[in-house]
Amino acid sequence: MADHPVDEKLPPLKMATTGLQHVAAMYAGVVAPPLIVGAAIGLTGTELTFLTGACLFTAGLATLLQTLGVWRIGARLPFVNGVTFAGVAPMTAIVVSTDDRNDALPVIFGAVIVAGLLGFLAAPFFSKAVRFFPPVVTGTVITLIGVSLLPVAFGWAQGPSPTADDYGSATNLGLAAATLVVVLLLRRFTRGFVKQIAVLLGLVAGTLLAIPFGVTDFSPVADADVVGFPTPFHFGAPQFQLAAIVSLCVVMVVSMTESTADMLALGEIVGRPADERTIAAGLRADTLGSALSPLFNGFMCSAFAQNIGLVAMTRIRSRYVVATGGGFLVLMGLCPMAASLIAVVPRPVLGGAGVVLFGSVAASGIQTLVRAGLEKDNNVLIVAVSLAVGIIPVSAPEFYHSAPETARIVLDSGISTGCVVAVLLNFVFNHLGDGRREAADVTHPMEPAEELTDVKAPAAS
Repeated sequence: MADHPVDEKLPPLKMATTGLQHVAAMYAGVVAPPLIVGAAIGLTGTELTFLTGACLFTAGLATLLQTLGVWRIGARLPFVNGVTFAGVAPMTAIVVSTDDRNDALPVIFGAVIVAGLLGFLAAPFFSKAVRFFPPVVTGTVITLIGVSLLPVAFGWAQGPSPTADDYGSATNLGLAAATLVVVLLLRRFTRGFVKQIAVLLGLVAGTLLAIPFGVTDFSPVADADVVGFPTPFHFGAPQFQLAAIVSLCVVMVVSMTESTADMLALGEIVGRPADERTIAAGLRADTLGSALSPLFNGFMCSAFAQNIGLVAMTRIRSRYVVATGGGFLVLMGLCPMAASLIAVVPRPVLGGAGVVLFGSVAASGIQTLVRAGLEKDNNVLIVAVSLAVGIIPVSAPEFYHSAPETARIVLDSGISTGCVVAVLLNFVFNHLGDGRREAADVTHPMEPAEELTDVKAPAAS
């Protein structure tokens, strides 16, 4: 019996290039949190480089744990793990509330360890909710993942910093557009291996194109060390403060919700639906990776939705490809100079490629919704309301500005809020009570009640 595409081992060159493509897709997302938190603390350039390398290293370890698996740990799907952005706001809040900034990272690391261990224990119970994730829910969440990520690509396309003079300049937008065009042309007019690594080739082409415009910065390569290791507890032994622990436990719940949705989405895309056991194993990898990450000076780990888009677009479903990407991340953590090569890619170039990647996720969600039975008015309402709630943080970022800071950790994640609403509405409309209506009853969610009465009357007589 032939192996499932998820378990396929590709030729070495193909494995390496496609694995590197996954690294390129998620690199900016991994390095952004340590850069933001490190800047808030006031770390020196050397310390900031060390913290970033540590997060790359721990992201690689977590990805290897997730894809290859050990015992009942790891979803064994092409599932990339990295530093979750959901923790940035509470971690910066911890920095601000810490009297001595030198204690900020130890306090954060202590809270991450506790949150990770508690999440590990809760994983099998959390996974039992999988039966409440039918296609109408998973399709909605997959669509929200793509829609929520698109603003990230648009931000990258404008430049590395909103405060820079060239932010949103014609040059930056032109580079993003050129990268997008290159990827589209490669996808349209090539085939086979070249077609599958179109995103990686687009990033290379965009970077080369940016050189004459002075956008490509090679200084990270020149300044980086060849070898470096994330010394355990480099910033001090972990400290355990209740407020910080509670804050990051909330982030862990958000992270587990998003990871569950991502696993369900990825299972649909690769043709190996994620069941309760798979989700439990995946959540164990997420949470154990998070608990171990502070040992090497890393932050909380979670699924990276942008790489789901890469799997959907390339149709390369092998988990060993992603494991190879995880290996590259480990090497980058051990070799700062190698890590700096990816850092050379200008942010606008990443933005152009991100439009394709993140848009592919949304398209996969729409494909799932097509199979969700939208001829039923209940399901249409579930999708409509869930999408609306999930898009609030994207379309109106300050909508929840008056909510408590802890609540905003959840509310500002459109993926989490949309997922929760979809699950609750699906339970109310499709599981609770016996008042469920069949597809034949209603063909449109806005159909007048009088017409519903007229349709049902003949059947009752």
